[in-house]
Amino acid sequence: MFKKMKLKKEIEQSKQKIAELEQKRARSQAALVEAILLKTEPKDDDVDFFNKFTEQIEEERQHMHDLMKELDALNK
Repeated sequence: MFKKMKLKKEIEQSKQKIAELEQKRARSQAALVEAILLKTEPKDDDVDFFNKFTEQIEEERQHMHDLMKELDALNK
């Protein structure tokens, strides 16, 4: 029972972390879109931030999916 509660809490924390990272990524994404619309070369920093946050989001999503699988296995 305690394990299930702990997993649910970790899943919620993971969802919050993903939302925060997506918000940060949106800032660099906006800069990239602006560069495309203005037909200019995007700044390297904006590209690096976008890639960094995207990688972190993917890792956190994988972690969350692993937690959800573990929770499902306990529910069976």
